[in-house]
Amino acid sequence: MKQIALDIGLPHEATLHGFLAGSNQAALQYLRTWSGSATRSPVPVYLWGPSGAGKTHLLRAIRHELLAQGAAVGWLDPDADPNIAFSEQWDAVLMDDVHLYTAEHQHTAFNWFVNAVSPVSGKPRGVLAAGTLPPSDLALREDLRTRLGWGHVFELHLLQEQECRAVLRQAADARGVFLSDEVMTFVLARFSRDLGSLMQLLDHLDRYALQTKRAITIPLVKSMLEND
Repeated sequence: MKQIALDIGLPHEATLHGFLAGSNQAALQYLRTWSGSATRSPVPVYLWGPSGAGKTHLLRAIRHELLAQGAAVGWLDPDADPNIAFSEQWDAVLMDDVHLYTAEHQHTAFNWFVNAVSPVSGKPRGVLAAGTLPPSDLALREDLRTRLGWGHVFELHLLQEQECRAVLRQAADARGVFLSDEVMTFVLARFSRDLGSLMQLLDHLDRYALQTKRAITIPLVKSMLEND
């Protein structure tokens, strides 16, 4: 059965604490250490894996962590203005969905990368990037592609069904919400299993249940979808 990608426009603040690592524990542990260090390693980090594996969640979580520390961060994704100049005030550079970069974005990304890792003046900055393919398979300009691959590279994997059930159960319990095994089976068979979508779905279910004063059941899920 084809799974549905849920897009209900709910705000979702990405945090490292809110990321269920599963088999991605090594990447999560490294990023925790990297973001929490007063002297972050200038060696670049590249995350890759399928859509829904948590790449954007981790980059946004890192940005949240750094901003909370008072750091300045450069952010580049395919929807961003490709003409943003590198800033000497930045403490780190984050580049998401690099596999979708236009020629202009690639030019900017290369410029940011060089200025961050090998600055003419000042200290090196950390670089964290993500894409759906390993560096060697990226259809990017050669000088950018090779630089993305010379540091730490982590492959991210989608959550397995039992891990999805675990994160749903944990998040539901934290909200004081009961999710039956039947509801979880229904949801996991029909919706995207990436962490962000699951949390948005649970938020939406919780709000809809409160509004309708009903328990979260399969009929309620169907009713929510019909009225969304």
